[in-house]
Amino acid sequence: MIIKSNVDSTSEQFKKNHKFHARQVNELNEIVEKLAKGGGEKAFEKEHQKGKLTARERIKLLVDEDTDFLELSSLAAYETYKEYVPSAGIICGVGQVENQLCMVIANDQTVKGGTYFPLTVKKHLRAQEIAEKNRLPCVYLVDSGGAFLPKQDEVFPDRDHFGRIFFNQAKMSSKSIPQISSVHGLCTAGGAYIPAMSDQTVIVEKTGSIFLAGPPLVKAATGEIITSEELGGAKVHTSISGVSDHIAVNDEHALATLRDIIRYLGQKEKSPVKLQMPKDPLYPMDEVLGILPEEQSKSFDVREIIARLCDGSEFLEFKKNYGSTLVTGYAHIKGIPVGIVANNGVLFSESALKGTHFITSCCQENIPILFLQNITGFMVGKKYEHEGIAKHGAKLVHAVANANVPKVTLIIGGSFGAGNYGMCGRAFDPNYLFTWPNARISVMGGPQASQVLVTVKKDQLARKGEKLTNEEIKKIEESIKRKYEKEGHAYYASARLWDDGIIDPRQTRKILGQAFASTLHYPWSKTHFGVLRM
Repeated sequence: MIIKSNVDSTSEQFKKNHKFHARQVNELNEIVEKLAKGGGEKAFEKEHQKGKLTARERIKLLVDEDTDFLELSSLAAYETYKEYVPSAGIICGVGQVENQLCMVIANDQTVKGGTYFPLTVKKHLRAQEIAEKNRLPCVYLVDSGGAFLPKQDEVFPDRDHFGRIFFNQAKMSSKSIPQISSVHGLCTAGGAYIPAMSDQTVIVEKTGSIFLAGPPLVKAATGEIITSEELGGAKVHTSISGVSDHIAVNDEHALATLRDIIRYLGQKEKSPVKLQMPKDPLYPMDEVLGILPEEQSKSFDVREIIARLCDGSEFLEFKKNYGSTLVTGYAHIKGIPVGIVANNGVLFSESALKGTHFITSCCQENIPILFLQNITGFMVGKKYEHEGIAKHGAKLVHAVANANVPKVTLIIGGSFGAGNYGMCGRAFDPNYLFTWPNARISVMGGPQASQVLVTVKKDQLARKGEKLTNEEIKKIEESIKRKYEKEGHAYYASARLWDDGIIDPRQTRKILGQAFASTLHYPWSKTHFGVLRM
């Protein structure tokens, strides 16, 4: 059951790989560190002069001391707008508050006044989706000017735009998932519904304000001249309107009040999963950087990654000698039982059937599933089509889609084509999806895409009696490869929230433990599978 590692950390290839991936990780950490500064030191100082804390300072005071905050989608909106919008101007993540795991959603008021860009909305909605799926109480630290008006057509009218935030609050509250707000600054227009739709709301005296229309708009609409405090300040909403339930003298007091509220929440029902005492793996996580090849096209044994993730490096492999390009088996991560489905090559019919069998077994036994993606796709060609690769792949897709146990996906290499779907990509609704800096995701690889498109172009011209020159072929190929390299890059994907964050591979075990832990405090629904084509 214990995986015996065959890694030689003294080899030149290991050292070369390690150096390459360490450089990628250092670049990622530098970017994340810069984004964490939000609008910059001057903007931070301005907030402090008002007697306010920054968003990250608020989160630090809110969560339990000496616990880790699992921040999600740090690279959201990275290099996507002409405006600088670090982390999409909102900080979201899972933190422990009074021993209760909560989803924390905090506006960063130093970034464009905490206003909502399209990707800010998407990030907020994804945080609510995770909270609803895992039944986590939501804590909203509000300090926002509402929608970013120049992009109102991308923020306001559609189903998954700004209004969906309030819809989600209503639906979660109806499912007994607590919605709790603290208003630290502006909370205007549609944004006023965040505290108004919450089960309980705190507001900070003198800095917090809630109104559907601010003083300038009130004056324009009615001619009434009024201050923000008179219109929608803390005293108004705690003693006159009843929009808020608790008044705080400053940010620190508000956060202490939030902790008190959460302390009095009812006890959550536990899931039926059996935990054990965590054990460290036998091999250091840092070695992952040397195991991963510098060139993504090169293969490696995924068991070497599993050995560095699992408690005691213990792994009970399932159907080891059948469908060997998919590795499946049982393990524990931070004491939590997990079933692991990991790519070790292209998916054949046997691999798909093995994966389907294993996933149904996990559902039967209430075992969460970890998907480790490094997949070029399903095998193609006449032989495999005649053998029914499409229907066997469909069985795997059925199993992944319907599995009602918690699912966490980690992309550790390539994620291409239908392989992305069969291995629980974003479209298949995993509880969390993380990537490593070396990850690539697209419908196919750049070289393959360039060959396909050159062939299509050749066929089009051949019908006209024309043909491409070698120079034209090379130009098309290089253009497509550049496009796919840019759009398949982990940063490009994470900026658009195709994942829940790029993580340092060395922190993977800790982060997976946090992610799975957040899924364990409610009973999971029974899994029902649909019709499988035989």
